[in-house]
Amino acid sequence: MTIHYLSVSGFAERAGITPATARSYIRDGRMPAPDALTGEGKTAKQGWLPETVDYWMAHRVGQGKRTDLRPKS
Repeated sequence: MTIHYLSVSGFAERAGITPATARSYIRDGRMPAPDALTGEGKTAKQGWLPETVDYWMAHRVGQGKRTDLRPKS
């Protein structure tokens, strides 16, 4: 049986974010670790299972609560 993984774009689509946001989250360390890597070095491609995306969406910290926009007291 073949396992199908989501690319960065597929992750973004399932999570309801843009691919650019997903790439930003990867750079910032806010995305879950990939379930699979293909290739080596800087050209390696990352892949996530749909279940990983769903879990991340349900449990990510601060979802919808941007504290950086609130005025400081």
